[in-house]
Parts: sequence; C-alpha cells; structure tokens
Amino acid sequence: MERMWTIVRKEFYHIFRDYRTLAIIILLPTFLLILLGYGVSGDTTDVAIAVADLSKTDASRRYVEYFTSSDQFKVEYDVLSENEILNLLDHESISAGILIPENFGSNLSIGKPTSVQFYVNGSDPSIAQTTNLQLETIASMATQTILTEQLTRSAGALGLSNLEMPIEVHMKTLYNPDGKSKIYMIPGLTAMVLQVQALLLTALAIVREREQGTMEQLVVTPIRSWELVLGKILPYLAVGIFNTIATLLVAVYLFGIVIEGSFWLLVLLSTIFVLGSLGMGVLISNISRTQMQAMYLAVGIVLIPAIILSGLMFSREGMPWVTYWFGEMLPITHFLIIIRGIMVKGVGASFLWSSIQALLILSVVYFAASVATFKKRL
Repeated sequence: MERMWTIVRKEFYHIFRDYRTLAIIILLPTFLLILLGYGVSGDTTDVAIAVADLSKTDASRRYVEYFTSSDQFKVEYDVLSENEILNLLDHESISAGILIPENFGSNLSIGKPTSVQFYVNGSDPSIAQTTNLQLETIASMATQTILTEQLTRSAGALGLSNLEMPIEVHMKTLYNPDGKSKIYMIPGLTAMVLQVQALLLTALAIVREREQGTMEQLVVTPIRSWELVLGKILPYLAVGIFNTIATLLVAVYLFGIVIEGSFWLLVLLSTIFVLGSLGMGVLISNISRTQMQAMYLAVGIVLIPAIILSGLMFSREGMPWVTYWFGEMLPITHFLIIIRGIMVKGVGASFLWSSIQALLILSVVYFAASVATFKKRL
C-alpha cells in the first residue's frame, strides 16, 4: 500500500509542477461548459426574413406586423421583388421570405380571397421544419383574425355557405424540398473530417520534434521560421487535397449527394480551408510543450467548439455574441457556408465572396501566427 501511495504522490507532483498542463486540465472543462452551454441553449429568435410588400397598403403592413410582433421573426430586408428574396436566400442572408402581391389590400377590402407566397431556406431540414411551422401558425392566426373582422363588418350579410378564407398561403421550401437530412449533413461532415485530420496531424508536429530530441538538429540549421513552418505544412496540405477529392467522391457515389455547383471550385476553396486548419495545428504545436498539451488544446479549443458553434449541428442564430464571435474565428464556420452553398445550392464564388474572404483572412492570420510563435530553441 505504501508503494502505491508513493506512485500517487509522484503523479500529483508531475501534475502540479507543470503549470501549463495544470491550467488546461482545471480550466478547460469549465470554459467549454460555459462557452458551449450558451451555444446550444440559446433559443432561435429574431429569425431574419425579407418582405416584398408589393401592395403597400395598411392591410399588407398589418399582415407583416403579425410576424414581427413577437420575437420569432425580424424583417431584415424590405425588398421589391421575388428575385431579391431568392438572391438573399442564396447568400444565406435570410432564413425566409414573404411575397405579398399587389392586389392584396384591394382584394381584402372587397371581401375577395387573396394569396401570400412564403419562401423558406430548406438546406437544414430541422431548421426549415421549425421555420415552416412558425410561419404557418402565425399565418393561420392572421387569417382567422382578418376573417373575423370581415364577418363583423358584413354584419352577417354573408351566409356560412359563402364563407371563404380571406388569405391563401403558399409555402415553398428551397434547395432541399424533400427535407433529406443527408443532403445537409454530408457536406458538413466532409468539412469536419478534413478539419480533424488537418488539425491533429500538425498539432503534434513541432512538439513531437521537441519530445523526440530532433529539434536540436533543426536549431543548428540556417532554415528560417517561415520555411520550417511551410515545410511542415506542405506535405500535409498535399494529403488534405487528396482526401478532399476522395471524400467528395464518396459523398457523390456512395451517399448519392449531387454537387450542384462547380466541383473544382469546391476543391480550390477546400484547399484554402485545409491550409488554415494546418496553420492552426502548427500554432497549437508551437505553444505546447508536450503532445498531451497539444491534444488538449486541439480538441478543447478547436474541435469541440467546431462541432457546436460553427453551424454544423446547431443554428448560429440566437447565440450570445461571445459564442457567436468565437465561432467566427474558426475557419470551419465559413467553410460550412461555402461547401453547403456549392453542393446544395449550386452557387458560385460571387455569392460566397464574404465567406471566402473571411476564410482567406483566417488562413493567412493563422499561418502568420504559427510563424511568429515558432522559436528555434529547445
């Protein structure tokens, strides 16, 4: 028993003498729970919608107010045509759109039925289902209220046999009308697989040199920091490009996913994403002293938040600003928009430019940070 307690004291000594590892072990679980807890517990409110009110009447404005009077929807864009709504949906700027026809107000004023067209982004079936249900519920309540007002005004002049619903709602789900979850999830899983491989391969690269004692050989060479970092990254970048093509082919031929957009544009942008992920891995490797520290940081700071905060599993709408902006710092957040936009929607680079720009900036920043933090010393 005494020998066992000797081992116990020894292990505690090793834990407490390495303050960096001790801080990671103690603080990281609490930090993750706080960060991710807000990420998954936030209710989806103020869902962004666009309204094309072609009627421009008091009746149409009151109808829109039914949807904005609660905190479920928020009109982010007042547009003038159906094409503008579809363009905003392509850009992921809104989750739904409402098109009110020109004759909306005049038809209601004379008791003639009219119609309203709703558009919903169906890329994510779970979010689309919730949005559809909320829109249909509010639309039904609005129709019932308008019908009651019409009956009150007519003072019973219309018989029940002539009773017609004043507003007919048409719901159109775009991009994934059948609600197949694999169409949305397979592109997301492809991005996650590429992220995991790129990050873990390089997160151990520099720290492994230190632990194996081969860093001494690099220290005495005239190689510059950026040359060493780039030399560490390039082989894994080649592997990442190969795996990108392989995973996309598996998605197409095994899971039946149709790539609606350009295959080679997707491969090019995937290369930028892999490069940014490799830079993050080298950065983690530079600031770690042991492989265990590198693994803790890679999994705790990048991989777990990437699952929760990037939009892979949970909607980012309604997240507190802290968790939202933490997700913005992850390359996978922007790459998910890119890969789903190309594979599911078939959009091009012009539609995805804001996400491409963010991905480029993050890739450059993480590579520069990995160079800046690397020191040719033991």
